[in-house]
Amino acid sequence: CKMIKDKYRCIGGTKEQNYDQEKIKLGLGIGGSLILIIIMVSLFIIIHRICRKKNDSDLLSRGNSKSDVEFSHVFFKIPIFSYKELQEATNNFSKDRLLGDGGFGTVYYGKVRDGREVAVKRLYEHNYRRLEQFMNEIEILTRLHHKNLVSLYGCTSRRSRELLLVYEFVPNGTVADHLYGENRENQGFLTWSMRMSIAIETASALAYLHASDIIHRDVKTTNILLDGNFVVKVADFGLSRLLPSDVTHVSTAPQGTPGYVDPEYHRCYHLTDKSDVYSFGVVLVELISSKPAVDITRSKSEINLSSLAINKIQNHATHELIDQSLGYETDEGVRKMTTMVAELAFQCLQQDSAMRPTMEQVVEELKAFKNEEQKCEYHNDKEEMITTHPSPPDWGEASLIKNTKFPPSPVSVTTQWPSKSTTPNTSACDY
Repeated sequence: CKMIKDKYRCIGGTKEQNYDQEKIKLGLGIGGSLILIIIMVSLFIIIHRICRKKNDSDLLSRGNSKSDVEFSHVFFKIPIFSYKELQEATNNFSKDRLLGDGGFGTVYYGKVRDGREVAVKRLYEHNYRRLEQFMNEIEILTRLHHKNLVSLYGCTSRRSRELLLVYEFVPNGTVADHLYGENRENQGFLTWSMRMSIAIETASALAYLHASDIIHRDVKTTNILLDGNFVVKVADFGLSRLLPSDVTHVSTAPQGTPGYVDPEYHRCYHLTDKSDVYSFGVVLVELISSKPAVDITRSKSEINLSSLAINKIQNHATHELIDQSLGYETDEGVRKMTTMVAELAFQCLQQDSAMRPTMEQVVEELKAFKNEEQKCEYHNDKEEMITTHPSPPDWGEASLIKNTKFPPSPVSVTTQWPSKSTTPNTSACDY
Protein backbone atom coordinates (compact mmCIF):
# COMPACT_ATOMS: atom_id res chain seq x y z
CA CYS A 1 0.00 0.00 0.00
CA LYS A 2 1.19 3.46 -0.77
CA MET A 3 0.13 6.91 0.35
CA ILE A 4 -0.92 9.00 -2.57
CA LYS A 5 -2.17 12.52 -1.85
CA ASP A 6 -2.84 11.83 1.86
CA LYS A 7 -4.69 8.55 1.01
CA TYR A 8 -3.61 4.93 1.17
CA ARG A 9 -4.09 2.92 -2.03
CA CYS A 10 -3.41 -0.84 -2.16
CA ILE A 11 -2.49 -2.55 -5.48
CA GLY A 12 -2.45 -6.32 -6.12
CA GLY A 13 -4.89 -7.47 -3.45
CA THR A 14 -4.35 -10.70 -1.59
CA LYS A 15 -2.18 -13.63 -2.66
CA GLU A 16 -5.32 -15.70 -3.26
CA GLN A 17 -6.70 -13.10 -5.65
CA ASN A 18 -3.44 -12.99 -7.59
CA TYR A 19 -3.41 -16.81 -7.86
CA ASP A 20 -6.97 -16.88 -9.28
CA GLN A 21 -6.11 -14.26 -11.85
CA GLU A 22 -3.08 -16.26 -12.98
CA LYS A 23 -5.26 -19.37 -13.46
CA ILE A 24 -7.72 -17.40 -15.56
CA LYS A 25 -4.94 -16.03 -17.76
CA LEU A 26 -3.46 -19.51 -18.18
CA GLY A 27 -6.84 -21.01 -19.09
CA LEU A 28 -7.54 -18.29 -21.61
CA GLY A 29 -4.13 -18.83 -23.18
CA ILE A 30 -4.55 -22.60 -23.50
CA GLY A 31 -8.13 -22.29 -24.78
CA GLY A 32 -7.15 -19.71 -27.34
CA SER A 33 -4.29 -21.88 -28.54
CA LEU A 34 -6.57 -24.91 -28.93
CA ILE A 35 -9.13 -22.89 -30.87
CA LEU A 36 -6.39 -21.55 -33.13
CA ILE A 37 -5.07 -25.09 -33.75
CA ILE A 38 -8.57 -26.38 -34.58
CA ILE A 39 -9.12 -23.52 -37.01
CA MET A 40 -5.78 -24.15 -38.72
CA VAL A 41 -6.40 -27.92 -39.02
CA SER A 42 -9.89 -27.31 -40.44
CA LEU A 43 -8.53 -24.87 -42.99
CA PHE A 44 -5.83 -27.35 -43.98
CA ILE A 45 -8.39 -30.13 -44.52
CA ILE A 46 -10.67 -27.88 -46.58
CA ILE A 47 -7.80 -26.63 -48.75
CA HIS A 48 -6.49 -30.19 -49.21
CA ARG A 49 -9.89 -31.43 -50.38
CA ILE A 50 -10.31 -28.54 -52.80
CA CYS A 51 -6.86 -29.14 -54.27
CA ARG A 52 -7.49 -32.89 -54.59
CA LYS A 53 -10.76 -32.33 -56.47
CA LYS A 54 -9.06 -29.82 -58.73
CA ASN A 55 -6.21 -32.25 -59.43
CA ASP A 56 -8.68 -35.06 -60.21
CA SER A 57 -10.41 -32.86 -62.78
CA ASP A 58 -7.13 -31.69 -64.23
CA LEU A 59 -5.97 -35.27 -64.79
CA LEU A 60 -8.69 -35.68 -67.39
CA SER A 61 -8.38 -32.26 -68.93
CA ARG A 62 -4.71 -31.25 -68.80
CA GLY A 63 -3.37 -30.19 -72.17
CA ASN A 64 -0.38 -31.62 -73.98
CA SER A 65 1.59 -29.42 -76.34
CA LYS A 66 2.89 -32.35 -78.36
CA SER A 67 -0.39 -34.16 -79.02
CA ASP A 68 -4.13 -33.82 -78.77
CA VAL A 69 -4.24 -37.25 -77.18
CA GLU A 70 -3.02 -37.86 -73.65
CA PHE A 71 -3.17 -40.68 -71.14
CA SER A 72 -4.62 -40.73 -67.64
CA HIS A 73 -2.91 -43.39 -65.55
CA VAL A 74 -4.98 -42.65 -62.47
CA PHE A 75 -8.60 -43.11 -63.46
CA PHE A 76 -9.17 -45.19 -66.56
CA LYS A 77 -5.86 -45.56 -68.39
CA ILE A 78 -7.40 -44.56 -71.72
CA PRO A 79 -6.52 -41.79 -74.19
CA ILE A 80 -8.18 -38.41 -73.79
CA PHE A 81 -9.12 -36.87 -77.15
CA SER A 82 -9.58 -33.16 -77.62
CA TYR A 83 -12.97 -31.93 -78.74
CA LYS A 84 -11.30 -30.25 -81.71
CA GLU A 85 -9.82 -33.49 -83.06
CA LEU A 86 -13.14 -35.34 -82.84
CA GLN A 87 -14.93 -32.41 -84.41
CA GLU A 88 -12.52 -32.64 -87.35
CA ALA A 89 -12.76 -36.45 -87.46
CA THR A 90 -16.55 -36.32 -87.89
CA ASN A 91 -16.53 -33.34 -90.27
CA ASN A 92 -18.10 -31.16 -87.59
CA PHE A 93 -20.59 -33.90 -86.71
CA SER A 94 -22.03 -33.88 -90.19
CA LYS A 95 -25.35 -35.59 -90.88
CA ASP A 96 -23.56 -37.52 -93.61
CA ARG A 97 -21.46 -39.16 -90.89
CA LEU A 98 -24.45 -40.15 -88.74
CA LEU A 99 -24.44 -43.86 -87.87
CA GLY A 100 -27.44 -43.95 -85.56
CA ASP A 101 -29.27 -42.61 -82.54
CA GLY A 102 -29.40 -44.28 -79.16
CA GLY A 103 -31.16 -43.70 -75.89
CA PHE A 104 -28.39 -41.42 -74.62
CA GLY A 105 -26.61 -40.07 -77.64
CA THR A 106 -25.95 -39.87 -81.36
CA VAL A 107 -23.18 -41.89 -82.98
CA TYR A 108 -21.03 -40.56 -85.84
CA TYR A 109 -18.46 -42.13 -88.10
CA GLY A 110 -15.02 -40.55 -88.01
CA LYS A 111 -11.34 -41.00 -88.78
CA VAL A 112 -8.84 -39.71 -86.22
CA ARG A 113 -5.40 -38.33 -87.05
CA ASP A 114 -3.59 -41.63 -86.66
CA GLY A 115 -5.79 -43.09 -89.42
CA ARG A 116 -8.08 -45.25 -87.29
CA GLU A 117 -11.76 -45.42 -88.17
CA VAL A 118 -13.88 -44.70 -85.12
CA ALA A 119 -17.45 -44.33 -83.94
CA VAL A 120 -17.97 -41.20 -81.82
CA LYS A 121 -20.89 -41.14 -79.41
CA ARG A 122 -22.10 -37.64 -78.67
CA LEU A 123 -24.21 -37.50 -75.50
CA TYR A 124 -27.43 -35.52 -75.80
CA GLU A 125 -26.98 -33.46 -72.65
CA HIS A 126 -24.09 -32.40 -70.44
CA ASN A 127 -25.66 -32.79 -67.01
CA TYR A 128 -25.01 -34.83 -63.88
CA ARG A 129 -26.97 -37.87 -65.08
CA ARG A 130 -25.21 -37.95 -68.45
CA LEU A 131 -21.84 -37.48 -66.76
CA GLU A 132 -22.63 -40.43 -64.50
CA GLN A 133 -23.48 -42.64 -67.51
CA PHE A 134 -20.40 -41.33 -69.32
CA MET A 135 -18.11 -42.29 -66.42
CA ASN A 136 -19.94 -45.58 -65.87
CA GLU A 137 -19.42 -46.74 -69.45
CA ILE A 138 -15.74 -45.82 -69.35
CA GLU A 139 -15.19 -47.66 -66.07
CA ILE A 140 -17.00 -50.80 -67.30
CA LEU A 141 -15.28 -51.02 -70.69
CA THR A 142 -11.78 -50.38 -69.40
CA ARG A 143 -11.97 -53.29 -66.98
CA LEU A 144 -13.33 -55.82 -69.52
CA HIS A 145 -11.64 -57.53 -72.44
CA HIS A 146 -13.65 -59.93 -74.61
CA LYS A 147 -13.67 -60.45 -78.36
CA ASN A 148 -17.44 -59.91 -78.48
CA LEU A 149 -17.47 -56.62 -76.57
CA VAL A 150 -16.96 -53.34 -78.40
CA SER A 151 -13.58 -51.68 -77.73
CA LEU A 152 -13.36 -48.20 -76.23
CA TYR A 153 -10.54 -46.14 -77.76
CA GLY A 154 -10.91 -43.07 -75.56
CA CYS A 155 -13.04 -40.10 -74.56
CA THR A 156 -13.01 -36.36 -74.10
CA SER A 157 -12.26 -34.69 -70.79
CA ARG A 158 -15.06 -34.24 -68.30
CA ARG A 159 -14.40 -30.51 -68.64
CA SER A 160 -14.77 -30.59 -72.41
CA ARG A 161 -17.56 -28.57 -74.00
CA GLU A 162 -19.25 -31.90 -74.84
CA LEU A 163 -19.03 -35.46 -73.53
CA LEU A 164 -17.78 -37.73 -76.33
CA LEU A 165 -16.90 -41.43 -76.28
CA VAL A 166 -14.68 -42.94 -78.98
CA TYR A 167 -15.18 -46.60 -79.96
CA GLU A 168 -13.85 -48.93 -82.59
CA PHE A 169 -15.85 -48.59 -85.80
CA VAL A 170 -18.06 -51.63 -86.44
CA PRO A 171 -19.00 -51.47 -90.15
CA ASN A 172 -21.93 -53.85 -90.55
CA GLY A 173 -24.40 -52.02 -88.36
CA THR A 174 -26.70 -53.60 -85.80
CA VAL A 175 -28.50 -56.93 -85.79
CA ALA A 176 -31.77 -54.99 -85.80
CA ASP A 177 -30.76 -53.30 -89.07
CA HIS A 178 -30.39 -56.70 -90.74
CA LEU A 179 -33.54 -58.25 -89.28
CA TYR A 180 -36.15 -55.56 -89.87
CA GLY A 181 -34.44 -52.22 -90.48
CA GLU A 182 -35.56 -49.83 -93.19
CA ASN A 183 -32.47 -50.63 -95.26
CA ARG A 184 -32.37 -54.37 -94.53
CA GLU A 185 -32.26 -55.17 -98.26
CA ASN A 186 -28.99 -53.24 -98.51
CA GLN A 187 -27.67 -54.62 -95.21
CA GLY A 188 -27.75 -58.21 -96.41
CA PHE A 189 -29.82 -61.21 -95.35
CA LEU A 190 -28.75 -63.11 -92.26
CA THR A 191 -28.84 -66.84 -92.91
CA TRP A 192 -29.83 -69.25 -90.17
CA SER A 193 -26.21 -70.26 -89.64
CA MET A 194 -25.23 -66.60 -89.20
CA ARG A 195 -28.06 -66.06 -86.73
CA MET A 196 -26.95 -69.03 -84.66
CA SER A 197 -23.43 -67.59 -84.52
CA ILE A 198 -24.84 -64.22 -83.45
CA ALA A 199 -26.85 -65.88 -80.68
CA ILE A 200 -23.84 -67.85 -79.40
CA GLU A 201 -21.44 -64.90 -79.49
CA THR A 202 -23.91 -62.55 -77.79
CA ALA A 203 -24.65 -65.12 -75.09
CA SER A 204 -20.92 -65.67 -74.57
CA ALA A 205 -20.35 -61.92 -74.09
CA LEU A 206 -23.19 -61.70 -71.56
CA ALA A 207 -21.95 -64.78 -69.69
CA TYR A 208 -18.53 -63.09 -69.49
CA LEU A 209 -20.14 -59.95 -68.06
CA HIS A 210 -22.03 -61.94 -65.45
CA ALA A 211 -18.88 -63.82 -64.48
CA SER A 212 -17.36 -60.36 -63.89
CA ASP A 213 -20.35 -59.40 -61.68
CA ILE A 214 -21.67 -56.93 -64.27
CA ILE A 215 -25.28 -56.71 -65.46
CA HIS A 216 -25.69 -55.09 -68.88
CA ARG A 217 -29.31 -53.97 -68.27
CA ASP A 218 -29.97 -52.92 -71.87
CA VAL A 219 -29.60 -56.07 -73.98
CA LYS A 220 -31.31 -55.57 -77.35
CA THR A 221 -30.62 -56.08 -81.04
CA THR A 222 -29.77 -52.40 -81.59
CA ASN A 223 -26.93 -52.83 -79.08
CA ILE A 224 -25.54 -55.89 -80.85
CA LEU A 225 -23.16 -54.71 -83.59
CA LEU A 226 -21.62 -56.75 -86.42
CA ASP A 227 -18.09 -56.21 -87.71
CA GLY A 228 -16.81 -56.79 -91.24
CA ASN A 229 -16.85 -60.56 -90.71
CA PHE A 230 -20.25 -60.48 -88.97
CA VAL A 231 -18.65 -61.10 -85.59
CA VAL A 232 -20.74 -59.78 -82.69
CA LYS A 233 -19.70 -56.69 -80.72
CA VAL A 234 -22.02 -55.98 -77.78
CA ALA A 235 -22.19 -52.24 -77.08
CA ASP A 236 -23.74 -49.52 -74.91
CA PHE A 237 -22.88 -49.95 -71.24
CA GLY A 238 -24.31 -46.66 -69.99
CA LEU A 239 -26.94 -48.45 -67.87
CA SER A 240 -24.74 -51.34 -66.77
CA ARG A 241 -24.39 -52.08 -63.08
CA LEU A 242 -21.68 -53.77 -61.06
CA LEU A 243 -23.31 -56.39 -58.83
CA PRO A 244 -21.23 -57.07 -55.69
CA SER A 245 -20.27 -60.74 -55.51
CA ASP A 246 -21.81 -61.18 -52.06
CA VAL A 247 -25.36 -60.09 -53.02
CA THR A 248 -28.03 -61.70 -55.18
CA HIS A 249 -29.61 -58.52 -56.50
CA VAL A 250 -29.59 -54.74 -56.30
CA SER A 251 -32.72 -52.69 -55.72
CA THR A 252 -32.97 -49.93 -58.29
CA ALA A 253 -35.61 -48.16 -60.34
CA PRO A 254 -36.24 -50.07 -63.58
CA GLN A 255 -34.42 -48.75 -66.62
CA GLY A 256 -34.09 -50.18 -70.09
CA THR A 257 -35.96 -50.42 -73.36
CA PRO A 258 -39.69 -51.30 -73.60
CA GLY A 259 -40.14 -54.84 -74.84
CA TYR A 260 -36.89 -56.05 -73.29
CA VAL A 261 -37.30 -55.16 -69.60
CA ASP A 262 -37.68 -58.10 -67.22
CA PRO A 263 -41.27 -57.96 -65.82
CA GLU A 264 -40.06 -59.12 -62.41
CA TYR A 265 -37.49 -56.30 -62.35
CA HIS A 266 -40.21 -53.88 -63.46
CA ARG A 267 -42.55 -55.07 -60.72
CA CYS A 268 -40.18 -55.68 -57.81
CA TYR A 269 -37.26 -53.33 -58.58
CA HIS A 270 -34.93 -56.34 -58.21
CA LEU A 271 -32.12 -56.24 -60.75
CA THR A 272 -30.29 -59.57 -61.18
CA ASP A 273 -28.30 -61.32 -63.88
CA LYS A 274 -31.56 -63.10 -64.79
CA SER A 275 -32.86 -59.71 -65.99
CA ASP A 276 -30.31 -59.91 -68.82
CA VAL A 277 -31.42 -63.50 -69.48
CA TYR A 278 -34.99 -62.30 -70.06
CA SER A 279 -33.82 -59.60 -72.47
CA PHE A 280 -31.70 -62.14 -74.32
CA GLY A 281 -34.77 -64.35 -74.64
CA VAL A 282 -36.42 -61.52 -76.58
CA VAL A 283 -33.31 -61.29 -78.80
CA LEU A 284 -33.57 -65.02 -79.55
CA VAL A 285 -37.19 -64.58 -80.63
CA GLU A 286 -36.16 -61.69 -82.88
CA LEU A 287 -33.52 -63.90 -84.49
CA ILE A 288 -35.99 -66.67 -85.36
CA SER A 289 -38.90 -64.41 -86.31
CA SER A 290 -37.28 -61.30 -87.86
CA LYS A 291 -39.84 -59.25 -85.90
CA PRO A 292 -39.16 -56.22 -83.66
CA ALA A 293 -39.49 -56.46 -79.88
CA VAL A 294 -42.33 -53.94 -79.82
CA ASP A 295 -44.77 -53.28 -82.65
CA ILE A 296 -47.92 -51.26 -81.94
CA THR A 297 -49.44 -52.40 -85.24
CA ARG A 298 -49.82 -55.90 -83.79
CA SER A 299 -52.87 -56.87 -81.73
CA LYS A 300 -52.96 -55.48 -78.20
CA SER A 301 -52.17 -58.85 -76.67
CA GLU A 302 -49.09 -59.20 -78.88
CA ILE A 303 -47.60 -55.71 -78.90
CA ASN A 304 -44.61 -57.15 -77.06
CA LEU A 305 -42.83 -59.86 -79.03
CA SER A 306 -42.32 -61.85 -75.82
CA SER A 307 -46.09 -62.19 -75.37
CA LEU A 308 -46.53 -63.18 -79.00
CA ALA A 309 -43.81 -65.84 -78.71
CA ILE A 310 -45.18 -67.33 -75.49
CA ASN A 311 -48.66 -67.47 -77.00
CA LYS A 312 -47.47 -69.26 -80.16
CA ILE A 313 -45.28 -71.75 -78.30
CA GLN A 314 -47.95 -72.56 -75.70
CA ASN A 315 -50.46 -73.21 -78.46
CA HIS A 316 -48.04 -75.43 -80.41
CA ALA A 317 -47.93 -72.90 -83.25
CA THR A 318 -44.19 -72.22 -83.29
CA HIS A 319 -44.23 -72.42 -87.09
CA GLU A 320 -46.32 -69.23 -87.14
CA LEU A 321 -43.59 -67.43 -85.21
CA ILE A 322 -40.57 -68.42 -87.30
CA ASP A 323 -39.45 -66.43 -90.35
CA GLN A 324 -40.32 -68.67 -93.30
CA SER A 325 -37.54 -67.18 -95.42
CA LEU A 326 -35.05 -69.07 -93.24
CA GLY A 327 -36.13 -72.32 -94.91
CA TYR A 328 -38.37 -73.63 -92.14
CA GLU A 329 -40.63 -75.51 -94.55
CA THR A 330 -37.94 -76.78 -96.90
CA ASP A 331 -34.95 -77.53 -94.65
CA GLU A 332 -35.42 -80.14 -91.93
CA GLY A 333 -32.27 -79.03 -90.13
CA VAL A 334 -33.44 -75.40 -89.97
CA ARG A 335 -36.86 -76.54 -88.78
CA LYS A 336 -35.34 -78.54 -85.90
CA MET A 337 -32.85 -75.85 -84.91
CA THR A 338 -35.32 -72.95 -84.96
CA THR A 339 -37.79 -74.99 -82.93
CA MET A 340 -35.16 -75.76 -80.30
CA VAL A 341 -34.07 -72.11 -80.14
CA ALA A 342 -37.73 -71.14 -79.69
CA GLU A 343 -37.93 -73.59 -76.78
CA LEU A 344 -34.80 -72.06 -75.23
CA ALA A 345 -36.23 -68.55 -75.67
CA PHE A 346 -39.37 -69.74 -73.89
CA GLN A 347 -37.24 -70.78 -70.91
CA CYS A 348 -35.52 -67.36 -70.85
CA LEU A 349 -38.87 -65.56 -70.90
CA GLN A 350 -40.30 -67.14 -67.75
CA GLN A 351 -42.03 -64.62 -65.50
CA ASP A 352 -40.34 -66.15 -62.45
CA SER A 353 -36.62 -65.40 -62.74
CA ALA A 354 -35.73 -68.51 -60.71
CA MET A 355 -37.05 -70.65 -63.57
CA ARG A 356 -34.80 -69.02 -66.15
CA PRO A 357 -31.43 -70.56 -67.06
CA THR A 358 -28.19 -68.73 -66.39
CA MET A 359 -26.34 -67.21 -69.33
CA GLU A 360 -23.70 -69.91 -68.97
CA GLN A 361 -26.40 -72.57 -69.40
CA VAL A 362 -27.77 -70.69 -72.40
CA VAL A 363 -24.32 -70.70 -74.03
CA GLU A 364 -23.96 -74.44 -73.47
CA GLU A 365 -27.39 -75.16 -74.99
CA LEU A 366 -26.80 -72.97 -78.03
CA LYS A 367 -23.45 -74.61 -78.68
CA ALA A 368 -25.11 -78.01 -78.40
CA PHE A 369 -27.70 -76.90 -80.96
CA LYS A 370 -24.93 -75.66 -83.25
CA ASN A 371 -23.09 -78.97 -82.99
CA GLU A 372 -26.28 -80.84 -83.80
CA GLU A 373 -26.83 -78.58 -86.79
CA GLN A 374 -23.36 -79.38 -88.09
CA LYS A 375 -24.03 -83.09 -87.64
CA CYS A 376 -27.25 -82.72 -89.60
CA GLU A 377 -25.40 -80.94 -92.41
CA TYR A 378 -22.73 -83.67 -92.44
CA HIS A 379 -25.27 -86.47 -92.65
CA ASN A 380 -27.36 -84.62 -95.22
CA ASP A 381 -24.30 -84.43 -97.41
CA LYS A 382 -24.18 -88.23 -97.19
CA GLU A 383 -27.95 -88.40 -97.79
CA GLU A 384 -28.57 -89.93 -94.37
CA MET A 385 -31.70 -89.20 -92.39
CA ILE A 386 -31.30 -87.67 -88.95
CA THR A 387 -34.22 -88.66 -86.76
CA THR A 388 -33.06 -87.45 -83.36
CA HIS A 389 -32.14 -84.08 -81.95
CA PRO A 390 -31.37 -82.82 -78.46
CA SER A 391 -34.32 -82.10 -76.25
CA PRO A 392 -34.91 -78.48 -75.27
CA PRO A 393 -33.46 -77.55 -71.88
CA ASP A 394 -35.64 -78.11 -68.83
CA TRP A 395 -35.01 -76.00 -65.73
CA GLY A 396 -37.18 -77.23 -62.88
CA GLU A 397 -40.89 -76.95 -63.59
CA ALA A 398 -40.51 -74.45 -66.42
CA SER A 399 -41.48 -76.98 -69.09
CA LEU A 400 -44.91 -77.38 -67.50
CA ILE A 401 -45.71 -73.72 -67.99
CA LYS A 402 -46.77 -74.24 -71.59
CA ASN A 403 -50.22 -75.08 -70.23
CA THR A 404 -50.32 -71.89 -68.15
CA LYS A 405 -51.90 -68.69 -69.44
CA PHE A 406 -49.53 -65.74 -69.13
CA PRO A 407 -50.83 -62.23 -68.57
CA PRO A 408 -51.28 -60.31 -71.84
CA SER A 409 -49.00 -57.52 -72.97
CA PRO A 410 -50.05 -54.03 -71.89
CA VAL A 411 -52.13 -51.86 -74.17
CA SER A 412 -49.35 -49.29 -73.95
CA VAL A 413 -45.68 -50.09 -73.63
CA THR A 414 -45.36 -47.32 -71.04
CA THR A 415 -47.82 -48.78 -68.53
CA GLN A 416 -46.67 -51.06 -65.72
CA TRP A 417 -46.44 -54.66 -66.84
CA PRO A 418 -48.52 -57.18 -64.91
CA SER A 419 -46.40 -60.07 -63.72
CA LYS A 420 -47.71 -63.41 -62.59
CA SER A 421 -45.87 -66.24 -60.93
CA THR A 422 -46.21 -69.78 -62.15
CA THR A 423 -47.36 -70.81 -58.67
CA PRO A 424 -50.70 -69.84 -57.05
CA ASN A 425 -48.91 -67.41 -54.73
CA THR A 426 -48.45 -63.98 -55.96
CA SER A 427 -48.39 -60.43 -56.29
CA ALA A 428 -45.76 -59.76 -53.64
CA CYS A 429 -42.05 -59.54 -54.24
CA ASP A 430 -39.68 -61.60 -52.13
CA TYR A 431 -37.06 -59.29 -50.64
